[in-house]
Amino acid sequence: MIWQVTSPWSPLVAPLIFALLLQAPFSHPSTITQPNFVLLLADDLGIGDVGCYGNDTIRTPNIDGLAKEGVKLTQHIAAAPLCTPSRAAFLTGRYPLRSGMDAVNDYRVIFWNAGSGGLPPNETTFAKILQHQGYSTGLIGKWHQGVNCESRNDHCHHPLKHGFDYFYGMPFTLISDCQTTETPEMDRAFRRKLWISTQMIGLITLTAVLGRLTGLISVHWRTLTCLAVFSLLFFISWFSSYGFVRYWNCIMMRNHGITEQPMVTDRTTSLILRESISFIERNKHKPFLLFLSFLHSHTPLLTTEKFLGRSRHGLYGDNVEEMDWMVGQVLDAIDKEGLRETTLVYFASDHGGWLERQEGGRQLGGWNGIYKGGKAMGGWEGGIRVPGIFRWPGVLPAGTVIDEPTSLMDIYPTVVHLAGGEVPQDRVMDGRDLLPLLRGAAAHSEHEFLFHYCGVHLHAVRWHQKDTGAVWKAHYMTPIFSPPGAGACYDRGVCQCFGEGVAHHEPPLLFELSQDPSEAKPLSADTEPFFDTVIRKIGRAVEEHRRTLTPVPEQLSVSNVVWKPWLQPCCGTFPFCWCDKEGDNKLADL
Repeated sequence: MIWQVTSPWSPLVAPLIFALLLQAPFSHPSTITQPNFVLLLADDLGIGDVGCYGNDTIRTPNIDGLAKEGVKLTQHIAAAPLCTPSRAAFLTGRYPLRSGMDAVNDYRVIFWNAGSGGLPPNETTFAKILQHQGYSTGLIGKWHQGVNCESRNDHCHHPLKHGFDYFYGMPFTLISDCQTTETPEMDRAFRRKLWISTQMIGLITLTAVLGRLTGLISVHWRTLTCLAVFSLLFFISWFSSYGFVRYWNCIMMRNHGITEQPMVTDRTTSLILRESISFIERNKHKPFLLFLSFLHSHTPLLTTEKFLGRSRHGLYGDNVEEMDWMVGQVLDAIDKEGLRETTLVYFASDHGGWLERQEGGRQLGGWNGIYKGGKAMGGWEGGIRVPGIFRWPGVLPAGTVIDEPTSLMDIYPTVVHLAGGEVPQDRVMDGRDLLPLLRGAAAHSEHEFLFHYCGVHLHAVRWHQKDTGAVWKAHYMTPIFSPPGAGACYDRGVCQCFGEGVAHHEPPLLFELSQDPSEAKPLSADTEPFFDTVIRKIGRAVEEHRRTLTPVPEQLSVSNVVWKPWLQPCCGTFPFCWCDKEGDNKLADL
């Protein structure tokens, strides 16, 4: 059947329909099926290091341009103040302790490529769902979520087991040991305890052997063999913390293969940028997800020569300005391929800047602006409030600023829904779809409460009282700064989560963040009429939240973080691991 339009308005119908179609992407983003996603995640970048968040001395024109052309979030919160747990939450949309990726001890991140802990295979990342939706998925840069479980090649924690089709980068994280000119930084407390354990096991083994030989102790030879093996393993672990860290932790991989062992830091930035642009070019004809996980601005601050000495903040400022340039190069590649209107770009940091990272009077860590605290400091704002910027021309209104509590965990449902997928229904999900808020269709964030952990210890809780707009935060525990009044844990290098390193507060320290974002003036029942009401409301939320938690294997237990030689990724014959498969590749001057 053919329909004919006989209305006198018929000459206007075709132009009107055409005009509506042109407006459709802005009004109805669902009409853009399966947009591309470029997720840019900085490492240890403080919210005060970025121009559009108030910095007027470090130049970040490309990141600032994203905010000008898109949406800037002012209360964007990491689920943890450290790399491994924060990134686990980002990838899964769940608090890290739900997957066992937060620690009950002092070892709050993955320490070795040859540890057995990592993001569990039963966790479903957003990349895995997008992969099932037909996306090409790539991770370029830092992983820090583990590699192997039981053997050197099982790759149970590897990015390719978690939904990424392509991986190029560091399975671990940058440490000063990766730079031959830097002072090694592997955790001294960990090394000391390892040496004590080595001595104890060695003494037990020696005693058992002498007892067996003299007949004073009845010990089976099988037991002696086991003790000898453990003694050797502990000794090798301790020795490796001095001699082989660079070869065993500072490696680069392409998919399952090792390309550099140890990594050649002078060309790392160029390689990561080249790989990122190449991924966009290779996948421009189908939907893709690119997760560019920067090594910037984590120490040892790898910075190419052309950016050295350019900033007003020494090596750290140089490093941040280079990262901003890399952002610009990636955005240029998107524009060059004609993907600007069909690509959602997101920029954030995994947590706040590292205040304690200093050397020779130089500040090598980031700046967290007006916010108290920093990296590893539990619930203080400086360690968890991070930049959060979205750009999607024609869909998200340009130049928008949203002062609502949001989370890095929100990326998961946002990306999954836009890709046409569904979030898992068989587990608790903590992230919330941000699109209604970003487009202005919702006035408030879906988060009423956000829980701020330090390891598995609940340090603070944020309550967004939507009817008044108030944002309350109650601290149950806070790290004890050392020396006192210093504002950081300079004597220890990093703040503790529990024990003698924290102060317990009863009643909790209460702040109203919308009035006191610097958390400078704790409220009390004498100064705040609603003090008791707020504390009770938050207390009930904590009880409800804890009922949603279930026991899971601890991925960062001592037995999982310790170095295991049979899990060590090795290019060549173990323990003589070495290769350079990038040496013959000519790098373009990007």
